[in-house]
Amino acid sequence: MAKLVLVGAGHAHMTLMTNISNVIEQGHTVDVIGPGERHYYSGMGPGMLGGTYSPEEISFPVQRMCEEQGATFHVDKCVGIDPDKQVIKLASGKELTYDVASFNTGSSIVDDIIEPDSKDVYTVKPIEKLLEGRKRIFELAGKKNLTIGVVGGGPAGVEVAGNALAAAKEAGADATVRLYHGKSFMKRVPDKVRNQAMTVLRNHGVQLVGGEYVSHVSTGKVTLADGTTYEDDIIFVAMGVRPRPLFEPSRIPHGDDGGLLVNKYLQNTQYDNIFGGGDCICYQPKPLDKVGVYAVRQNQVLNDNVIARLNDKPLQEFQPGGDYLLIYNTGENTGVLHKFGISFNGKPAFFIKDYIDSQFIKKFKPDYDK
Repeated sequence: MAKLVLVGAGHAHMTLMTNISNVIEQGHTVDVIGPGERHYYSGMGPGMLGGTYSPEEISFPVQRMCEEQGATFHVDKCVGIDPDKQVIKLASGKELTYDVASFNTGSSIVDDIIEPDSKDVYTVKPIEKLLEGRKRIFELAGKKNLTIGVVGGGPAGVEVAGNALAAAKEAGADATVRLYHGKSFMKRVPDKVRNQAMTVLRNHGVQLVGGEYVSHVSTGKVTLADGTTYEDDIIFVAMGVRPRPLFEPSRIPHGDDGGLLVNKYLQNTQYDNIFGGGDCICYQPKPLDKVGVYAVRQNQVLNDNVIARLNDKPLQEFQPGGDYLLIYNTGENTGVLHKFGISFNGKPAFFIKDYIDSQFIKKFKPDYDK
C-alpha cells in the first residue's frame, strides 16, 4: 500500500480527484490538501466579478468530492517539503508523509507594490478576492463618483477592468474604471488583438492610463513611478503571476521562476516520486505560458503517471500541443477571441468562451452540485 498526497485541488488535479476511489481500490491511501472546501475555476473568475456567474457556478466542491470517495481532505496550505524524508509540512503544523506526491498549487499575483495594511485593495488571485471586490463595489455603489482602479496591462487587467465596470453598472453606481497599464498594453498578443481589446474597453467606458508604471498602491491611492497619484475607492491588482515560493526553499529542483522543475512525464527531474501540473511547474523541455489551457491538457497524463508511479508501471509523455485558443472576457457578455491568426471581438467571442468553460465545469462537477 502506498500513500498518495495531492497538494492543491486545482485544475490539473481534476481527473485525479475524480479517480480517487479507483486509487483507493488499488490498495493505496489518498490525502488532498486545499485552501478551502471549494476550488474556483480561474477562467470564469472575471465573469463572477461582472455578475455573469454565481460563485457556485464556477467552483467545484472539492472537499466533498474527495471525501465521498474515501480520501482525507485537509483544509490547509503546504509551506514546505522534505523530499528526502518524504514529508509535506502544512501551515497548521501538521506533517504528512507520502510515497508519491503531486503538486498543483497554482500561482500568486505579483503584489510587491501593495503597501502593508492597505484596505479595499484586491488581488485577482486567489479568485475569491474577486468575489470580495464585487461585494465591495455593491457596498459603495451609492457613493457619488465611485472610482475603481485596475493595475496591470495584461489579459487579467483587461478582463478585470471590463467586469469591474459591469459589476458597477449592475449595482447602479456612478462609476469610473481606470486601467493602469504602464508603458505597454497587452504586449504579448498580436496588434490586432491588442487593438480590439482597447476598442472594447473604451466602448464600455473604461479609461486607459498609460505611460508610467505603477510604483505602489495603498488605501485609496495609486502612485505612478513619476510621482503622479490617482485616488480610487477600490483597487484591483492584476499584474503578472508566479509560482508560490515553495520548491526552492525546500531544495527541490526548480526553474528560474521558482516553479517545480519537471520533465516530459510531469515528474520532477531529481525526485521521481514528485509530480506537478499547472502554473506551479516549470516544464523542462520548453517553458509553457501561464495559461489554464495547459493545466487542462495535463489532466489525463498527470492522472495516468501518478497512478502508474504508485503501481511501478511505465510513464507516458505529456504533449503540450500546438497553438491554443485565447478568449478574453471583457465584460457585459463581450470578449476578444484569437487563434491561428483569426481574431474578432464582441458577444460571439464571449459565447464561445462561455460554452468551453461551462463544458469544463460540467465534465468534473458532481451531479449533486450542478
